[in-house]
Amino acid sequence: MVRTVAAAPGGPLRDCSPGFFSRNFGVSSTGMRKLTHAEIASRRATLESIRPTDRLPVTVVVDNVRSLYNVGSIFRTSDGVLLQKLILTGFTPKPPRREIEKTALGATRSVPWVHVKQPRDAIIRVKQEGVKAYCLELTDSTIPYYAVKPTDFPLCLVIGNEITGVSKEAINECDCALAIPQYGIKQSLNVAVAYGIAIFELNRIWRSAHRLTQ
Repeated sequence: MVRTVAAAPGGPLRDCSPGFFSRNFGVSSTGMRKLTHAEIASRRATLESIRPTDRLPVTVVVDNVRSLYNVGSIFRTSDGVLLQKLILTGFTPKPPRREIEKTALGATRSVPWVHVKQPRDAIIRVKQEGVKAYCLELTDSTIPYYAVKPTDFPLCLVIGNEITGVSKEAINECDCALAIPQYGIKQSLNVAVAYGIAIFELNRIWRSAHRLTQ
């Protein structure tokens, strides 16, 4: 039998073998099971069932992201929050590409997207609709990504290149910068990972407030 241990914060290591949870918390360690593929599929939305009002009111501008696999991951994450729109800009690769589909897993069909040559032009167009633009970038004037308020929606989020980040031209068109606090020796994350953290928090903020007003 494989045995593992767990430590309470600041405390000694504890037994985490089968029976640990029932002995200590009155909860069966075997009471949870993984859902089957059929059960997961039964809970999925369909393209036909998605209403425009169901979508998260965020437009994401992808500023010259080079990796096809990152782009595919961005599509898949965008599907997870039911994003309003993706705007791919510059040399960001666009569907249909086999490498994008490898990580998107079909999300290119559920996420509305367009391609615009210049990131700056894309941001200006979105702002003309009366929304603020936020870049996910380290600048000399940032707020935490979780500090966005429900009243800030709809909004535009700009994410940047794997090496150089959001371009200076794009930053100049943004109203605010969002930062993800980090505590290690690196002050950067993979763009698809950073996007996932930020967009799911924006999704939580908006949908929590939206449910309260319905």
